[in-house]
Amino acid sequence: MKETLALLGDRLRAAILVLLVVISVILGGLRLMKIQVVNGTAYLEKAQSTAVYAQPVSAARGEIVDSDGNTIVGNKIGYNIIVEKAYFPADNGAGNAVLLEVANLLKERELDWNDTMPITMVEPFSFLSDSEEQVAKLRTTLNLNTYATAQNCMDKLIGDYDIADTYSPREQRIIAGIRYEMLLRSFAVNNHYTFAEDIPAELVTLIKERRLQLPGFDVIEEAIRTVKQGDILPHEIGTVGPIYSKEEFERLKENGHSYLLSDTVGKSGLELALEKELRGTDGVKEITYVNGKAASSQITQEAVGGNRVQLTVDSEFQRGLQGVLEDMMQYLRDLNDPAYDEVSAGALVVLDVKSNAVLGMATAPTYNLEDLMNDYQSVLNGENTPLVNRATDGLYRPGSTFKTITATAGLNTGIINAGSTYFCTRNYKYLDSTVHCTGYHSAINVTRAIQVSCNIFFYELAQRLGIDTISEYATYYGLGQSLGLESGDAAGRLANPQTFEKLEMPWYAGYVLQAAIGQSEVQVTPLQMAVAASTIANEGVRYRPHLVDSVYNNAGTKLISRTEPVIAEKINVQYDSVYPLIRQGMILAAQSTMPKEYSLTHLGFQTAIKTGTPQSPRGTDSFVIGFAPAEDPEIAFAGVIEGGNYAKYMVRKVLELYADCYPDTKIGEHLTGE
Repeated sequence: MKETLALLGDRLRAAILVLLVVISVILGGLRLMKIQVVNGTAYLEKAQSTAVYAQPVSAARGEIVDSDGNTIVGNKIGYNIIVEKAYFPADNGAGNAVLLEVANLLKERELDWNDTMPITMVEPFSFLSDSEEQVAKLRTTLNLNTYATAQNCMDKLIGDYDIADTYSPREQRIIAGIRYEMLLRSFAVNNHYTFAEDIPAELVTLIKERRLQLPGFDVIEEAIRTVKQGDILPHEIGTVGPIYSKEEFERLKENGHSYLLSDTVGKSGLELALEKELRGTDGVKEITYVNGKAASSQITQEAVGGNRVQLTVDSEFQRGLQGVLEDMMQYLRDLNDPAYDEVSAGALVVLDVKSNAVLGMATAPTYNLEDLMNDYQSVLNGENTPLVNRATDGLYRPGSTFKTITATAGLNTGIINAGSTYFCTRNYKYLDSTVHCTGYHSAINVTRAIQVSCNIFFYELAQRLGIDTISEYATYYGLGQSLGLESGDAAGRLANPQTFEKLEMPWYAGYVLQAAIGQSEVQVTPLQMAVAASTIANEGVRYRPHLVDSVYNNAGTKLISRTEPVIAEKINVQYDSVYPLIRQGMILAAQSTMPKEYSLTHLGFQTAIKTGTPQSPRGTDSFVIGFAPAEDPEIAFAGVIEGGNYAKYMVRKVLELYADCYPDTKIGEHLTGE
């Protein structure tokens, strides 16, 4: 009986085991059927290689326009050759071949591609002159020591990118230059490399037709910075260019925009100063790749163009102002006086007295912004340093124009008043030295001293004021400091013990005399002296000068911000007579005899000016400052001609130009009716 039960138990266990196996097979079959039939498509897609990459869509940079909305620099739609990492050969040899092929296509058409590597194109390889900063960056990027030669840099690139020795040295240099540029611009799957910009339509067609033979290469439409009026404020407008360093890249990110190392950014002038306003917001294009091929793409975020910046300067007035300056220099050259044969440099600044908005700034010699962008070296090597903006960065002794500041100090401290006189006998002895005046003025007061520019009067006043007080008032007027112009301006310096200490020069008590008449080590810019003239016109109120009137959205339909007048300094005027006395002296100075076409009399209003003939390495410069109309000022101005004379002759031409461009002003009402 027990044996029978045991046998039945074994058979039952075997049956159960078989049943479990059958059930497992059935379930497995059902699972396989689901995988193959129900979820087959999904598993097939997962089995294939799929990737989605986000690629930036470049936003157009904002325009810079003049006060009437006329474009100075803007954008045009152009065609750029790009290289996309996803399609570019991973094999260095194959990649080098295609890079050289495209470079040759451009070369055959005398077109350029992006190559900033500072190494000559032919053997023996050497570094380009005037490229120390770029050479240092090249060595750092390639992880070479500071003594690495141009050949060392070439050898490193040739080795890193397998540039075959079957290529000629020139071909190796071409490939190495492109590879270096791709390295600089962080060439990556999500960051295409711009190979060449603004190519002609014929080449666009050729590149697109040969895309299969040129893996990774494509042509896209992008906004390209373009110059519409290259003669208008080229120094102030500035330039754009690529990001050159990681430090610059990090600094740019602080303004709230996102950047790639391949981006074009402001490099100088307003383009740099207003990078935050001018830069747009890039869009996003998502590209889906399946098995290494682009399957689809879509714009997931539209690009938003940068803001439009409107300036305070009218293009017509600016162009005319440049003409006034250059015509005056030509006038001097035509005098057949050997002293003026080489006159070719100077500056002229005009401000709106009510706000110190810049109406125009001329500098000579100058350049066209297009020429700078197309042939930087020729502008750099131009005669008499055209790259220097003499209006904002040219440093000059102000000469007798500075006497208006010394007069302010004397009158406002009460050391002199309307009745105070000093006696001028032409010679003045102070301590162990004797200094001179240009004439014998006898007893003379401050108004007359400004009119005839009596040195003796201001020598006497200087020793009573002392250098500290003179420096204090010069600072009130904005000298010895940057004025805060958006595009930048030089600080210059004052003549005082502190400056002499920095210059490692001894200071003697007698130097106060020369400082008081704008000589010695005083250095000012024409912009600073135009601001000083404006401060006199406003009776001690100094406004910060500005070039930007307003900022609009990209389309120009929405005002974002407007520049309001900013008081930078307000002199605490102690006596009501301070500025009327200075103004009267300047009015009298304007009534001096001049040729009829330059005369400042019989205009229907009075003009206030002060001239100066400061000593310089060139001999003497000619300076003028002033404002008009004298009693209810609209404009202030300052002009200088290096190694020249008669700067005051420019004033009449400035007034006539202003009347033509702004006929509804008081100046315009009087002069346009002549």
